[in-house]
Amino acid sequence: RVADDEVFSEDIAGQFWTFQYPVVGSEERISFSTTRPETMLGDTAVCVHPSDERYTHLVGKFVRIPLNGREIPIIADALLADKDLGTGAVKVTPAHDPNDYACGLRNDLEQINILNPDGTMNDATGEYEGLDRYAARKKVVEDMEKLGFFIEVEDRQIPVKHSDRSKTPIEPYLSDQWFVKMDTLAQSAIDAVDDGRVRFFPSRYSKTYLDWLKEKRDWCISRQLWWGHRIPIWYCDTCSEDDLKLAFADRYDVDYRRDDEDTCWLICSETDLAGDELGAAHKLTQDEDVLDTWFSSALWPHATLGWPDKNPDLDYFYPGSVLITSRDIITLWVARMVLTGLYNMEDIPFKHVCIHPKILDGFGQTMSKSKGNGVDPMDLIDKYGVDAVRFTIASFAGETQDVRLPVGYEDPETGEVVPQTLEHQTTTPSGGAKPRIKFPKSGKSYQYTSPWFDPDPGEKVARIVSERFEYGRNFCNKLWNASRFAMLNLEGYTPAPLAESDLTMEDRWILSRLSTVAEEMTTVLNRYQFDVATRAIRDFTWNEFCDWYLEMIKPRLWDEEQKPAAQRVLVGVLDALLRLLL
Repeated sequence: RVADDEVFSEDIAGQFWTFQYPVVGSEERISFSTTRPETMLGDTAVCVHPSDERYTHLVGKFVRIPLNGREIPIIADALLADKDLGTGAVKVTPAHDPNDYACGLRNDLEQINILNPDGTMNDATGEYEGLDRYAARKKVVEDMEKLGFFIEVEDRQIPVKHSDRSKTPIEPYLSDQWFVKMDTLAQSAIDAVDDGRVRFFPSRYSKTYLDWLKEKRDWCISRQLWWGHRIPIWYCDTCSEDDLKLAFADRYDVDYRRDDEDTCWLICSETDLAGDELGAAHKLTQDEDVLDTWFSSALWPHATLGWPDKNPDLDYFYPGSVLITSRDIITLWVARMVLTGLYNMEDIPFKHVCIHPKILDGFGQTMSKSKGNGVDPMDLIDKYGVDAVRFTIASFAGETQDVRLPVGYEDPETGEVVPQTLEHQTTTPSGGAKPRIKFPKSGKSYQYTSPWFDPDPGEKVARIVSERFEYGRNFCNKLWNASRFAMLNLEGYTPAPLAESDLTMEDRWILSRLSTVAEEMTTVLNRYQFDVATRAIRDFTWNEFCDWYLEMIKPRLWDEEQKPAAQRVLVGVLDALLRLLL
């Protein structure tokens, strides 16, 4: 079972079948189309648009499902049926389609689950029980054709939802899950942005946050996984509500509910049960599900500081100043941190949210462990230097587009670079030799940096390089040379105040420009516009300080009388420049 957030839609080659259901007590038939014929076994209505004159006389009557003889109503629902699409009538399977489920709630329809957790048909499907859903699909089509209720089939591209983890098609399926009721929680998080307590940079991303929260959909927090935080809920078959009240009286962090006539359940942490307040006569069983990882992550701003216990760290560090993150987890993480913080701490978790672009691989794909397309920063640091990498990454942090990072592999002997291909991102075959890259010029091949394997000891390795980082390296080289020039010309330098009358025209110019750049950087950094800040400091350093000012003061540095003033301005500007880069 997967969450909506772990699903993507992809168009695949499929088929579009059209069938008929006979109207009970009439010679009429009603036609409908579907991409999943097997779900007819779970149909509980046929839906038409209220204004569709073709079916007005049929609303309120019943049709019979030929496969099992069950009679289901014909209903009118303007939100589900589109009279201009296909036949205008749609089958409704509330247990196996989200839109049908919503329609079922609006119209009080029965929900019939026809699937087992493994994708086979369950005992509600009669003779189809035990068949895989695709085998059942084939048999349903054959049976409907034999019964004379099959009309036609078309080949089409059909949008199908897939699991983001397994990349396989998924089936909507009814199951018991734990939810957090979101109406009040969501509103508190909406208010925090509307009244300015939480601000987004760039501000347009607040729309993503608000649009999602305004839906106020209840949050499914249970997952059927082998890892994660176990849901803190215990069941007791032998307990009464009075037993629970007596055992956990006056405990603020324990809640209890009656699930049905036979079972009570309670919410509490594992440590609360250690005292065995209920006694040996009652056995508690913990729920097997785990929490959605985003539920656990949503508690991070305060849980990592010792909450729910009060302590100096929690008082000092909560709320934080700024959260820096990517836009694709605004709803998954940012919104949920705000609402859990407001609920648990009665305060926002952070004042500012800075949204940065994502760095994609050279083919435009998100970098991930499962794809094997990540870049080892140590390779880049070894090649270009840590400051060059840091400066280049800061220059990527614009407000709009994601950044592609094409990389290649460098011959450890000749420096030749071979561009990375999709093949280089694949895993090593089980038990096979570790892959190698051949360099055309040298004719040699080497193992290369990969998240899938470690190169063999003693092997020369083709490491990752990217020309994108030459931007930062060239800037750092320019700054290094400027600093070296300054250090070589500080003989006899003595720090001392400098009278304004001793400043030359070029001194006044460079100090004025430095002041302007410092003010600009302060402004843009307060807005988290790191790319603008890097451009401003680079342009000043390269085009004004190095290309003009250093050239203009060289004659003064060689003149003993003018040298002290030139040295003091040079040191002052270089010192301020380096501080701006910190």
